[in-house]
Amino acid sequence: MIPSSSGGVDLNIALSAPRHASFSDFLLRVSGSMGVDVPLNSHTPMVDVLHGTTIVGLQCAGGMVMAGDRRATMGNFIAQRDIEKVFAADSHSVVGIAGTAGLAVELVRLFQVELEHYEKIEGVSLSLDGKANRLATMLRGNLGMAMQGLAVVPLFGGYDLAKEKGRLFSYDVTGGRYEEHDFYAVGSGSTFARGSLKKLFARGASETDAVQAALESLYDAADDDSATGGPDLNRRIFPVVAVASADGVRILDESEVEDQVRRLVERRHVRPDGPFAPNDGGATS
Repeated sequence: MIPSSSGGVDLNIALSAPRHASFSDFLLRVSGSMGVDVPLNSHTPMVDVLHGTTIVGLQCAGGMVMAGDRRATMGNFIAQRDIEKVFAADSHSVVGIAGTAGLAVELVRLFQVELEHYEKIEGVSLSLDGKANRLATMLRGNLGMAMQGLAVVPLFGGYDLAKEKGRLFSYDVTGGRYEEHDFYAVGSGSTFARGSLKKLFARGASETDAVQAALESLYDAADDDSATGGPDLNRRIFPVVAVASADGVRILDESEVEDQVRRLVERRHVRPDGPFAPNDGGATS
């Protein structure tokens, strides 16, 4: 018999109980938390923690694209130069993280298990709306820590098999879920990234053009936001880019991203402020 840490729930009994489609609900029933159990109150001293910064997402013909820079900060220091912030949530959805990096990564891992657990128990995958709602519920469970400054702000998207198109969802720290149309960005450089995408986004753009627009917007964010990391050609550190389509989620190879980034940097040597807004539906002009 293995008791949990929340007052003697017998794990053997819990495991033999009727199946739960939600893995996070199972954790709550057994341990009273979803894996993060740190009591916080108004007297809890804050500590410096790693923060992830900018994530962008946009729709394109046949799906959607999500990309994130690689910098994590701790106060005014660059704590890590090559953190990954964009992950495949399951076969047809992706999630990007901004905010408290440690909690965000753990949330993503739990979310991945949640989706896999549901599919194994029910025999079918959640709809994209269902996945977005589950992530909102998990964020709501972190509200106490968010109120102490340890917030997690994800960006979620994927290919909706029922509607046959890419979709994008943003969240607030209370678990509020909002469907975004066309494009969105989260994190410290999001204002600059969204401003960039306003001129670069084109409805129905190809996957290649959408990836290029995402990289341009991250470059613009890094140009104005010190917490957002630009491409590091010397260390060969480039944004993580994911594409969700009817064929599933694909994380672009580093060599593919590097090729596009190097061409972007060459163009910026000619025009440092970036490309003009397109007039023909392309990502650049």
